[in-house]
Amino acid sequence: MDWRERITVDPKVCHGQACIKGTRIPAAVVMDNLAVGLTPEEILESYPTLHLEDIRAAINYAAELTRERVIQVGSE
Repeated sequence: MDWRERITVDPKVCHGQACIKGTRIPAAVVMDNLAVGLTPEEILESYPTLHLEDIRAAINYAAELTRERVIQVGSE
């Protein structure tokens, strides 16, 4: 899946945050919901305009972001 088909960035929508195309739902909100343990089905219930493919696109988008920069974790 190419996340670019379902995620968009528009400076006029949500201050330029990456959002699910056609909505004002930031990809970060989807990821936050997954991070706290919600299932995709629960997210879809909370955001009826979303589709399962939108959640997958947000995951793919987040995965790509993690490949773009390294975050120092802890000290060894």
